[in-house]
Amino acid sequence: MRRVIGIDIHRTFGEVVFWEDGRLRHGGRVDMTRTALEGFGKSLTSADDVIIEATGNCMAVSRVLSPFVRRVVIANPLQVKAIAQAHVKTDKIDAGTLANLYAAGYLPEIWTPDAATECMRRLVARRYQVVRHRTRIKNEVHSILNAHLIPKCPHADLFNGRGREWLKHQPLPEDEQMAVQRHVRELDRLGEDLALLDRQIAEGTMDDPAVKRLLTITGVDLTVATGLMAAIGNIDRFESPQKLVSYFGLNPRVRQSGLGAAHHGRISKIGRSHARAMLVEAAWAAAKAPGPLHAFFVRIRAKRGHQVAAVAVARKLAVLVWHMLTKQADYLWARPSLVAHKLRALELLAGKPQKKGNKPGPAYAYNVKKLRDQEMRVAEQAQKSYERFVETWRPRPPDEKARGRLNPARLE
Repeated sequence: MRRVIGIDIHRTFGEVVFWEDGRLRHGGRVDMTRTALEGFGKSLTSADDVIIEATGNCMAVSRVLSPFVRRVVIANPLQVKAIAQAHVKTDKIDAGTLANLYAAGYLPEIWTPDAATECMRRLVARRYQVVRHRTRIKNEVHSILNAHLIPKCPHADLFNGRGREWLKHQPLPEDEQMAVQRHVRELDRLGEDLALLDRQIAEGTMDDPAVKRLLTITGVDLTVATGLMAAIGNIDRFESPQKLVSYFGLNPRVRQSGLGAAHHGRISKIGRSHARAMLVEAAWAAAKAPGPLHAFFVRIRAKRGHQVAAVAVARKLAVLVWHMLTKQADYLWARPSLVAHKLRALELLAGKPQKKGNKPGPAYAYNVKKLRDQEMRVAEQAQKSYERFVETWRPRPPDEKARGRLNPARLE
């Protein structure tokens, strides 16, 4: 007999509802502890399906219950809410809704990452939190200086050696001086945590061919490459580049009704916000270097402004990432010495020993200005080729787009 068990998970307990032969039966509550979940799992059979929503502890629940049942399915809470909006909402109703939707084949489930991908996601998320905390502390120090009319630091970085020496001699009240010193100590501690996390991430991705492939893109560093791969996991689960763009929330909102023209708005921002932020960060870096991405950025900036252009480049990078990972090909306009420099930095960060000897490695070419300039000229030629390719493009009028959309010949 087929059974579907829906569990509405909370922090300390889960509400259980059984679906059998089209009927729902309340199964009581189970505590959110490993012992209680294992005891509950022993009462199930290997033919049962367990349905839970994506919460902070859903992965732990899935790992505990998986050995006892046929499958543990994690549902997308946003899409479940859109499908099964109820005026009366209780834990029993929510658990029953999960079971009913899965039994009917309408449950929007999420992809469950493997152990290595899940570990990398945790490391990337922790690094992101540490970086945000460091930024917040730096802003507090700048706020203190601004509140007491202290002029801008003449050095490039307020928190390097020269900047800190300048900071010590600023006329601040005693309590503010103590606050600044406390913030600086906290920055040093967070810097140690950040270095440790960077080493753990480098050790976990040093032998990952997908990460090395993404490093061939100009503007993508180790942080961005590992963050993207932690979010993507297996590229085969995305059927097209548009699916990956939507996963990052970089697809525009679309409003269309009847025979009217479709109106495209801002990006949806529904998806993995951390990966989207890293793509935008990589887009700004790619826009500063010569190459087709820079030409694309300039073309969009002339029409829509630099902020929209950066998001457009981020979307272009998501499409590029899909093609590179799917076809297992490196970036066509990669700069070899820069890529070798990135890979050597990855090895050193992972704890690999220094290479000493008379024979320089491939990363040494990045230190030779003549070779760097030669690669830059190749990138500039690619940029000019893109500019010549798009210079004859002309946007179609809106009425022509509508006629093309309604023309039966276009729909064959």
